[in-house]
Amino acid sequence: MNAKPLVAVVGRPNVGKSTFFNRICGKRIAIVKDTPGVTRDRIYADAEWCGHRFTLVDTGGIETKSDDTMFSHILKQATAAIELADVIVFFTDGRDGLVASDYDVAKLLRSANKPVVLAVNKLDNFEVEKTYDFYQLGLGEPFAVSCEQAKGLGEILDEIVKYFPEPFDEDESEGLKIAVVGKPNVGKSSLINKLLGYDRVIVSDVAGTTRDAIDTPFECGGNRYVLIDTAGLRRRRGIDGDSVESYSVMRTLSAVRRADVVLIVVDSSEPLSEQDVRIAGFVHEEGKPSVIVMNKWDKVEKDSYTMNKCTEKLECDLAFMSYHKSVFVSALTGLRMEKLLSAASEAYDNASRRITTGVLNEVIGEAVAMTEPPSFSGRRLKIYYATQPESNPPKFVFFVNEEKLAHFSYRRYLENCLRKSFDFTGTPIKLTFVSKEDKK
Repeated sequence: MNAKPLVAVVGRPNVGKSTFFNRICGKRIAIVKDTPGVTRDRIYADAEWCGHRFTLVDTGGIETKSDDTMFSHILKQATAAIELADVIVFFTDGRDGLVASDYDVAKLLRSANKPVVLAVNKLDNFEVEKTYDFYQLGLGEPFAVSCEQAKGLGEILDEIVKYFPEPFDEDESEGLKIAVVGKPNVGKSSLINKLLGYDRVIVSDVAGTTRDAIDTPFECGGNRYVLIDTAGLRRRRGIDGDSVESYSVMRTLSAVRRADVVLIVVDSSEPLSEQDVRIAGFVHEEGKPSVIVMNKWDKVEKDSYTMNKCTEKLECDLAFMSYHKSVFVSALTGLRMEKLLSAASEAYDNASRRITTGVLNEVIGEAVAMTEPPSFSGRRLKIYYATQPESNPPKFVFFVNEEKLAHFSYRRYLENCLRKSFDFTGTPIKLTFVSKEDKK
């Protein structure tokens, strides 16, 4: 599965970047899902244009020559977004005309060697002649737009999607890509070093797409893997400036999205923290198969019931991802480290699982026979048939008489029936209900 292209919106302050962002992504972009422990910064959101899905990243106004600490953080955030982006949208102000700050931003973008779409905003009357001066920036044709009045946005989006990478089938020889995520000091680096320290061949050490994500291909037991190390995600109140957290999250998002499976590393010698739950929710929200790695198990005072108690506590804390798979390890001593790669592979295999339509409908038929859907206002949900159009994660589409009759409790019941019949441990699954006209 290919990661969604990343589109960064940059420019000096007050040129309409956020207005464009809100126009494209919608007004309620801060709230993505009502899932406990899942939060998203307003700086990025998913969007779609003419069948092309992508992630749009908003950034603060760039002031390259300012000594203000806030602008210094904003510049770091914008630079990180530019590094990660597949396409950059450079916003300028058509009312102000070409100013010195625009030249500074243009110089920064030219050094990035990325595709740039130049937007001249605030041209409410679509005065194309006011865009001519912006050719001097050397970034190609300037597009006249008015984000406030939603003029010219289609042309900008058409130009953006032209630069998206062509879909491709990734080379299987590259290996299973495993992202390692978690908050600081939970032992991510030690865990990776321990995995690479066994009797296996390291193919190469290749810098990843960012300074904070390193890809390390290696072989183990005749299988190929790529470990993606990431910087620890810190709590917002534990850092100086929101922008630092913003580009940290963006980099981790990039690593998670291009991974096949994710290892969520936590410190088992401490109670699961709010940030641990937030990171797990982040992975769950992206629909990635995962393994909860309970590291530092050597530090835990144990009896014969300790692991069972910890497992029960995990099930409570991570109730929103009840499918989770956990492994108790010690990167320091090597305890159970041999189980990590097989657990990651199993989670990925489960996410790739395909169920034939015939077998799927047999299971659904039995589930409905055992527990009939509840009625609502005299109407009862009818399930005509179900199919699985996608995997990674598995997606099931139920064709029903009326989608609104599919109560969330019955949806959960059907998901549990699917999980009991097929092994989807370690991966989320998605259930979608589509109304289909009842011909009877």
